[in-house]
Amino acid sequence: MEVLNVSKEVTFILVIVSMAIWVTVSKEAVKPSKEINWWKMITLLSAGSLSALVITITLFQSLSL
Repeated sequence: MEVLNVSKEVTFILVIVSMAIWVTVSKEAVKPSKEINWWKMITLLSAGSLSALVITITLFQSLSL
């Protein structure tokens, strides 16, 4: 049963976008607590987690060919 049918190019783009999201999260996380934009942080963490889940599912599906 295929949950996601994603081409290699789309997966590659998703990986690049996911990396950019996590770099941004890291930059936001090292700021002092009073300077952190919490809405931005929550949004980026959610997007990063979702992209990581999609990438993981896609990679596991490609293993079971």
